Amino acid sequence: MTIVLGDGAFKYRVEADWAKLPDGWSFNDVAAVAVDHKDRVYVFNRGEHPMIIFDRDGNFLRSWGEDLFARAHGLHIGPDETLYCTDDGDHTVRRCTLDGKVLLTLGIPGEPTPYMAGEPFHRCTHTALSPDGDLYVSDGYGNARVHKYSPDGKLLFSWGEPGTDPGQFNIPHNICCDGDGWVYVADRENHRVQVFDGQGRFETQWHDMHRPCGLCMAAGRDPLCYIGELGPGMEVNLAVPNIGPRLSIVTNKGELLARVGDIRAGMAPGQFIAPHGLAVDSHGDIYVGEVSYTAWPRLGIAEGPAPADLRSLRKLVRIPD
Repeated sequence: MTIVLGDGAFKYRVEADWAKLPDGWSFNDVAAVAVDHKDRVYVFNRGEHPMIIFDRDGNFLRSWGEDLFARAHGLHIGPDETLYCTDDGDHTVRRCTLDGKVLLTLGIPGEPTPYMAGEPFHRCTHTALSPDGDLYVSDGYGNARVHKYSPDGKLLFSWGEPGTDPGQFNIPHNICCDGDGWVYVADRENHRVQVFDGQGRFETQWHDMHRPCGLCMAAGRDPLCYIGELGPGMEVNLAVPNIGPRLSIVTNKGELLARVGDIRAGMAPGQFIAPHGLAVDSHGDIYVGEVSYTAWPRLGIAEGPAPADLRSLRKLVRIPD
């Protein structure tokens, strides 16, 4: 049976079992996804093979990173087709070639800075590139900061502090930059996306979302923004419908275009569990990575441990108008 999500100009066919893993392999949680210029898909996951690569049809190509990463969290691909891999368990960002050669490491592996000290890194979460090639790092679970680096890895400056006011953060979980240089930060536990200029000056903020977690923007001017919302995470609101988990598609001005997903969490093809990492290919198809195993104990979907075949990656195929 074909499952279609979304509405209007944003309708998607669900391919829940798109990725063809080798026998005996498992993603566990899929923390992040990236797509290169050939629409090959890089899946940064918390299984035994941290980086797994597929072609557009879901055929397995290769893997790497088995002895490199502690805990996959963030991934994005630069215009030069190098991968920026954020490891919150190791407190590092690594810039790698598509076949896994490490070109640059930011942070000291295994050594976090003091909690909320503001210095990089304490469980950093994601990265983004400016149009000039500068690197932004959201940091993260043990900080409330964004750090800006030069292309060669020199720290230029940082901004942000704990709190709820404009320019403050409560888990800066994801970050994007558009072609005009605006910086978008998923301020997860403040239920908003904040927008800054390239100097860290607050511009505006978007509300009307619940725990924005994944963040993805297409290249170029006036891009669409794809937001993965985790939805409820407390016992008191787990059963509340229509606040996620889901995907929201908005303009780069924050105007809502579509919501994608069922009104409740669940294992059905049309439901999400914990959308954490997003990527969009050249056809407008969306790849959704979910931290399903981590989220499972909190969701109350079913009793007992998470099933071995719990879904953590799927493809949403854009249906033309």
